[in-house]
Amino acid sequence: FISTVCNFMSHEKCLKNVKIPCSCIAPSLVRVPVAHCFGPPGHYKRKFCTVCRKSLEAPAFRCEVCELHVHTDCILFACSDCRQCHQDGHLDHDTYHHHWREGNLSSSARCEVCKKTCGSSEVLSGMRCEWCGILAHAACYVIVTPECTFGRLRNMILPPSCVQLFSRNFSKLHCFRISENLQPESDEDDDVDGSTQGSTKDIQISTDSSKQTLKIFDGNDTVKRNQFRLISVPRIAKNEEVVEAALRAYYINDDQQEYELQTFTQQVLLSDDVINRNDAAEDSNLGSVFRESVPEAWIIRAKPKDDEVIRIYPAWLKVGMAYVSLRVNKDSTVQTVIKEVLPLLGRQMECLQNFKLVEVLMGSKQVQRMVLDNQELILNRLKDIRKTSIRQMNQTRFYIVENSKSIVQVNLFVGGLPPQLSAEEYTNILKEELAIKTNVVSVSHVYQAQGAVVLQISCFSEAERIYMLVKDTVVNDKPLNAVVIPAVMASKIPRNCCPLLVFVNPKSGGLKGRDLLYSFRKLLNPHQVFELTNGGPLPGFHTFSKVPSFRVLVCGGDGTVGWVLGALEEIRHKLVCSEPSVAILPLGTGNDLGRVLRWGAGYSGEDPYSILVSVDEADDVLMDRWTILLDAEEPAEGAENGIAEPEPPKIVQMNNYCGLGIDAELSLDFHHAREEEPGKFNSRFHNKGVYVKVGLQKISHTRNLHKDIKLQVDQHEVELPSIEGLIFINIPSWGSGADLWGSESDNRFEKPRIDDGLLEVVGVTGVVHMGQVQGGFRSGIRIAQGSYFRVTLLKPIPVQVDGEPWIQAPGQIIISAAGPKVHMLKKSKQKQKKTGS
Repeated sequence: FISTVCNFMSHEKCLKNVKIPCSCIAPSLVRVPVAHCFGPPGHYKRKFCTVCRKSLEAPAFRCEVCELHVHTDCILFACSDCRQCHQDGHLDHDTYHHHWREGNLSSSARCEVCKKTCGSSEVLSGMRCEWCGILAHAACYVIVTPECTFGRLRNMILPPSCVQLFSRNFSKLHCFRISENLQPESDEDDDVDGSTQGSTKDIQISTDSSKQTLKIFDGNDTVKRNQFRLISVPRIAKNEEVVEAALRAYYINDDQQEYELQTFTQQVLLSDDVINRNDAAEDSNLGSVFRESVPEAWIIRAKPKDDEVIRIYPAWLKVGMAYVSLRVNKDSTVQTVIKEVLPLLGRQMECLQNFKLVEVLMGSKQVQRMVLDNQELILNRLKDIRKTSIRQMNQTRFYIVENSKSIVQVNLFVGGLPPQLSAEEYTNILKEELAIKTNVVSVSHVYQAQGAVVLQISCFSEAERIYMLVKDTVVNDKPLNAVVIPAVMASKIPRNCCPLLVFVNPKSGGLKGRDLLYSFRKLLNPHQVFELTNGGPLPGFHTFSKVPSFRVLVCGGDGTVGWVLGALEEIRHKLVCSEPSVAILPLGTGNDLGRVLRWGAGYSGEDPYSILVSVDEADDVLMDRWTILLDAEEPAEGAENGIAEPEPPKIVQMNNYCGLGIDAELSLDFHHAREEEPGKFNSRFHNKGVYVKVGLQKISHTRNLHKDIKLQVDQHEVELPSIEGLIFINIPSWGSGADLWGSESDNRFEKPRIDDGLLEVVGVTGVVHMGQVQGGFRSGIRIAQGSYFRVTLLKPIPVQVDGEPWIQAPGQIIISAAGPKVHMLKKSKQKQKKTGS
C-alpha cells in the first residue's frame, strides 16, 4: 500500500502496526510549535524529504537546528516541530520529553528497544531523539519512556529550560547567530528559493492523451505570489476527483464535499458536470491549452459554513489536556468562545477579562501569533484565513492564554565601537548613529577594552530596527556588528551540569569549520555554539558570564586558540567561572598546541559526537602564558627622514612560541602569499607546500642575526652563537610538530614543561637546519632557559608570535609571565588509544 498524500509505503500485513502520522495531520500533533531554522539550499546526498518522503536529488533545505530535510517545494508544508532550545515567555517547563525525528539514519543504526537495525539509506525509516540521540523503530519508539535525560552528553548540554530569548521579530538564523552568507556546496547556476513556482518534482506536463495537468492555487496568497501546485487528472474527470487531487496536493485531509473549484474569473463549478475542457477547447476562445502544454489554472476554495467545530488549545495554562473542542456559529465572538471554554478547563470562576484568544500560524519558517479582538466573529475569521490559504488554515491553531504583564527584554550585543569610552559616551554614539530610543533601550554591560556594549531593549520593533541598522553603520571607519544573545538563567542549571561553550572559526580547515558548526548545533543546544566570524569570542563569554561552571572548546588553528585565550584573559574578572578549562579541535596548519595536548595534528573528519565525549573525559592541565612588550625606540620602517614618532609600545600575548629572524621571515612570506591569493590556502597540504617553497628561496640566504640583537635572560647577558633565527618556545612542539629543544638530557637546564613558568631559548643556523629539525634529524641550539627576557634589536628584524608575523623596528622586546596560568584540557591517553584503534 502507498499513501496518495505523503507516499508512505507499507505491506498489507504491516498496516495495523503503522504508527507514523501522515504529513496532512502532522501539524495537529505538534505539542509546542517551534519554527525551523533553514539556511540556503544545498545538495544533500542519501537524505529524504520529511514531507513527501522522497529522496533529495535536487537542491533542498535542511534545518540548522534539527535533522529536518525538505524539498524546496515542500518547505511550506513542513511542520513547525523544531527542537525547543529556549524559553520564549509562552511556555515554561523543566521536564523535557524526547523530540523524535523520523528517518535519515545510517544503515547501521540499531533500535534501543529490540536491538535490531532501524536505519536505511533507501527510504525514510527509524526514529531518533534529537536531544539524547536514542534510536528506535517507528513501532518501538512509542514504548520508550517519554522523559528525555539528554543522554551521554547531558552534563555538557545547556538545558533549554535555563535559556530565555524573546525572539518574536527575529528570524531563527538571527536568534542562533547563524551567518546567512555561509553557502553550502551547491551548483552556481542553481537559483532556488523557498517559494518555488509550482511543484514540478513529481508531475510533469502530461503527454499522455488520457491525462491533463492543472495548476491549482489554494487561495489569494498563492495567486498573488504565483505559487501553484500541479496535479494530473484524467481528461474526463468528475469535479470531486479534481477537488480530491487538489486537496492531496496541499496535504489537506478534509472532506472533499466542503471544497469547490473556481477559475480565475471566479466562475464556481457548482454542478457535478465533468471537467473536459480539452474537448470544448476547439469550440471556445480559450485556445487549445493542452496541445500548447500550458496547464489550466484553478483556485480551490472552502465552502461557507453556518457552524463548525474548532479546537481551543490551553497548553500554556498547564491544565493537563491537549485541547477542547467547541462548536461555533455565525453569532459566536471571541468573547463568547472564551466564556464557553473556561468551564471546560475548570476555570469557570475566573474573570473573562483575564484571558485572551491567540491565533497561532505554525509556519515552518516562522510561528506567528496574533491576539484576536474580543468582538471579532470567529466564523468570519476562519473564512478570512481560508480565503487567504487553505494550507494556512491547516496550520492555524487557537490558544486561550492568561493575560500577564510579560516583560519584553531583548539583549543585543553591539561590537566595533571605539574602545575605552564610558557608558554615557557609548550611549551618545548610538543615539547619533542609530537614533536609539532611550526610553526602551539601555546599556546593560560595557566592555571598554574591546569597544563593545550590550543593549537591553524592551520593544520588539525597536530591537529589530537597531539590529538591521547596525549592519550598515560605520563608526571611525570601522563597521559595527550586532549579535542577538540569549539570557542564561544560571540558578536553573543543574548542579552536576558543566555546559560546554563552543567557538568555531568557519574559515579554518577549508569547509570543515562550517560542517562542525552544523554538527555541534545538532548535538548540543545551539545557544552554546558561537561562530567566531560573527562578533568574535566576546558574545559567547558574555552569554556564559553568570554560569557557575563551564568548559570551552575552540575549533580552529593556533591563532584562533590564542584569540579566544586573549579574550578570556581580558574578560576573566567579569565571569563567575573565572578559570574555565579550554579544549582544542585543531583546524589550522601547524596545530602545535593541539599536538601537545594530544588533540592531534589536525581534524580529519572524526565523528563530532566522539570529539565531545573526549572533551568530557579530558584531563585538566595548566599552561603558562606570556606577555610580550614591544617598545620601538626608532620610527617604523618607511618613515620620512626619521621625523616620524616611534611606534607606541605594543603588548601581545604568547601561548606557543616567539621567533626572530629566519623563522619569522618565512612566516611573513607565507602571510604575504596568502593575502595575495586567499582562495588557494584552504588545505593543510597546500599551506605546507607554500612553506617549503618560500624556505627553498631562502636556502642560500645568510644573516648574522647574533650581531643584530642582544639577549638578556633573568637580568644576565647571554652571548649568542652564530645563528640566523632565535626562538622562544613555551610548548614542546614547533613548526607543525617538530621538537626544537630535543630530548637529550642536559645538566644545564631543567626538563621543559608547559606549566614550569620557564621559556626555552633555541637558535637555528638557517633554512637547512630548520629542515633537519622538521625531519627529526637534529634539534636546535640550546641557548638559555628562564622566566624574564629582554631582547635589544639593533635594526629592523622579522618577528612572529604564534604564527602572526611582522617587521619590528629597532628597540626593546620584553617577555615575561602573563598573570595566572590558563587551564587547558588534555585528551586522556586511554581515550586516545580507543580512537586510534
